[in-house]
Parts: sequence; structure tokens; C-alpha cells
Amino acid sequence: MNRAPTGQYLLVTIPALNEEQTVGQVIRGVPRDIPGVGVIEVLVVDDGSTDRTAEEAERAGAHVIRHPAIRGVGGAFHSALTYGLDHGADLMVSLDADGQFNPADIPALIAPVVAGQAEFTTASRFKDPALTPPMPWTRLWGNRLMSRLISNLTGQRFYDVSCGMRCYGRRAALQLYLLARFTYTQEVFLNLAFREVRIVEVPIRVRGVREFGSSRVAGSLWRYGFRTGAIIVRSYRDYWPLHFFGFIALGLLACATALGSFFLVHYARTGQFQPHTWAGVAAGACVGMSALMLHLGLIGDMLNRHRIYLEELLYRQRDRGPRAAVRSEEPDHR
Repeated sequence: MNRAPTGQYLLVTIPALNEEQTVGQVIRGVPRDIPGVGVIEVLVVDDGSTDRTAEEAERAGAHVIRHPAIRGVGGAFHSALTYGLDHGADLMVSLDADGQFNPADIPALIAPVVAGQAEFTTASRFKDPALTPPMPWTRLWGNRLMSRLISNLTGQRFYDVSCGMRCYGRRAALQLYLLARFTYTQEVFLNLAFREVRIVEVPIRVRGVREFGSSRVAGSLWRYGFRTGAIIVRSYRDYWPLHFFGFIALGLLACATALGSFFLVHYARTGQFQPHTWAGVAAGACVGMSALMLHLGLIGDMLNRHRIYLEELLYRQRDRGPRAAVRSEEPDHR
């Protein structure tokens, strides 16, 4: 840990799984003198590596947390987040251990947070078209599709919601309540956008393809898309339950209207219910399910209000812990 008389405490967190070839180089590339930063610490979360990742990280000067078994990128981020909050970090930067991100870009990434212009920043590979890295078209298409989806859900325009190089101000970090373990990148956007945290994308040049091995998260595009989609659906259901269940209710009501219209037109023409009694029964069932979905949305909305109150209390309690301890250790000069 590098200390200076004044400035904020920056924790650079690096999740790693079998990255012995690159993790040391990434750690040594972290700048040791950044304007506005007085304390710089590098934390590597070894997520069940079977090679010398932990040893190489310690040799390069990082503090290492070891998981006895693989918990996923989301699980590694949870460990890093807990460590940062418990030790009173003012800024938390996340980097990948594979060398795709240049640690020299950290000052540019954290600058908006240090200046008070944002509470959360993320490196953006696509905001500036000139910086778009070479990558397979399927990954490029998937990233853009995911960004449009998150933008539509949050009502804000984002160009890159999957990049792992990010900076969290303390207020943003304290308001993260994440459940996913496979990955966490898109869930963070939904989580912070729901709490109206100021988010800024910083255009940064990123290597599009790993130098060694394959991605642990996006190695299979279909698997990544399915699991990430499930995370987004659950997050949207929890943060905006009335919208989520309301859209389902409207869809069922539309089906009921179509089936009911068909049934009534048939009856008007023939004076008989047969042979399309099924349409009337199905229309009635859709109306019932639509009412049920609306009811679930109302209950979810009430529960969400209680969740907001509880998370506000948790936010204040979490913020008091390490800072109160630091204040209690300061000498009394009166």
C-alpha cells in the first residue's frame, strides 16, 4: 500500500482465475502517483486458481484474498467490495487480470469521481467509435444488444455495460446490493440507475482479445447470454415490479381481447358457441391471469418500497462502520 499525507484511499481490485502469466504485469502497471489520491492498494481476489496466480500477485506487491473454490466473477467482486468497504476505501477500481485493460488509464477513469462529476464511472469501448477494439462480430453484436437493453430499462443512454474496468465512489459502492455470482456488470447498472447514482462512461482503448487463454465469463456466447439475461430479468422484476408484471398483464389482456373478439364474432354469425367454446374459455383464463399479474405487481411495488427504506438504513449503517473506527483512532488535539 502506498501512502501520502493527503488524498483519497484508492483500492484497485483484480479478480483472477489462473492468470499467472499476466497478473503480475497488471499489478506492476498500476500507477503509484495519481492526483487526488493519497493511498493506493492493489487487491487480487484469487477465485480458486490452480496455478501460481496468488504467488505471482503477492510477488508483485498485491494483497491477496483466496477463494478455496471457484465462485465466479460476481463472487470475486463481492469479496473485493466487502474488503473495500470494511477498510474505508474512498474509491474502488476493478480491473481484469488478463491484461486487456491498461492500468495506466486508471487516472482518467477515476478523474470524474475525484472531481465530483460522477459517483460511478466505467470504461467504454464503444462510446467513441474510433476506440472500438477488434473482436469477433458475435461479441460486438452481443455487447451492443446488451447495452441497448439496459439503456431501455433504465431510461439512460449507455454504450458499454459489460466492460469490467470501472471506478466506484464510496457512495456508489455502499449502495450496491448484488445477488448474481456468475457476473455482475449489467446488474450494477440496473442497481445504481435505480438509486439515481450519477454514471459516466469514459472512452478508453481496450484490447479486444485476450493474450492468453479464453474468457472465463464470455467463453460461450449462448451460455453468457442466457445467464446474463436471467440476471437482468430478475433485477428488473425486483427494481420495477409494477412495470414488469404490468407488461405481462397487458400482454395477457391483449390475448384475451383477441380470443374474446373471435369468440363473439363466431357467436354473432352462427348463434352457437361450438366448435369454438375453447376461445371463450381461453379468453376468460387470460383475463383472470392478467388480473393476477396486476395483483402481483401491486404487491411487488409495496414490497419494493419497504426494500428502499431498508436499504437506506443499511447504507447509513455500512457507512458508519469503518469511518467511525478511523475517527475513534484519531488523537484528540484539544
